[in-house]
Amino acid sequence: MTDDDSTETMITVRGFTKRYGGFTAVDGITFEVARGEMFGLLGPNGAGKTTTLECLEGIRTPDSGMLRVAGIDAVHDRRRLRAVIGVQLQASGMPENITPDEAMKIFCAYHRMPPRYDLLERLGLGEKRRTQFHELSTGQQRRLALALAIAHAPRVLFLDEPTAGLDVQTRAELHEMIRELKVAGTTVILATHDMAEAEVLADRVAILLNGCIVAVDTPIALTAAGAGLTKISVHTAAGSLLTGTAAIPDVAQRATKDDYAIFYSRNIGRTVSALIEAVNAGNDTLIDLRVERPSLEDRFLELTGNKRGLG
Repeated sequence: MTDDDSTETMITVRGFTKRYGGFTAVDGITFEVARGEMFGLLGPNGAGKTTTLECLEGIRTPDSGMLRVAGIDAVHDRRRLRAVIGVQLQASGMPENITPDEAMKIFCAYHRMPPRYDLLERLGLGEKRRTQFHELSTGQQRRLALALAIAHAPRVLFLDEPTAGLDVQTRAELHEMIRELKVAGTTVILATHDMAEAEVLADRVAILLNGCIVAVDTPIALTAAGAGLTKISVHTAAGSLLTGTAAIPDVAQRATKDDYAIFYSRNIGRTVSALIEAVNAGNDTLIDLRVERPSLEDRFLELTGNKRGLG
């Protein structure tokens, strides 16, 4: 029986603090991650995401607190830890002349298993097996890093900015692979400052700011808990809503763009119902109606007061 077979908690962090000289990178944070969950660590650069991952991975030593991964002490039992985790770092650190074929052999030999060339094929690297690392594109290097991280079927996968700088197609392909790993039962920890990526991938997220956790919940719950207004855009045949004369309830702001009347609402149901009634009352015809709820990035900015973006 493995250490965590009796519990649904795969990662436990309690009172974790990490300092670099006089700078506190992570300040006493606490959270848990369930077995098979995809958990996002979100925040701007310098928030403490990478430091948290590196301590959970056994790369760095915390100044205080308790960190357990799959029932293993991440500080004092690093050899056992390496057998159950996979890590995709921001920078690969691989020699520029190594080939995907050689890298796979080395990584799999460390875990005492045959090379997983099938993963190179699955991630579109079959024809690049003997190409030197420095000759691979950024997307191909990221794919190789993911293939190496999952070759030994880790129980926990750590991803640090896995798709930063990638083109849309490569990004979508890696997202699909990450989803497949989760469905197969892998617990995934995703550190990113890309709120849109976390919103589509993560089951729950923790928002970090200056080394502290300011919120933990599902992306939907976090956005719903905010004061953000819902954007409702309406296009009608006669443009009866463009003049702004109709009294629509729970609307904080109004605007127009092209042929759309735009309403920022505090109550979606009441506002949409009133808009449809106003269109009918004006003998107009509804062509398009779009409802856009506040994004996770909107909620992040609200929580942190950061008006300049995520950096």
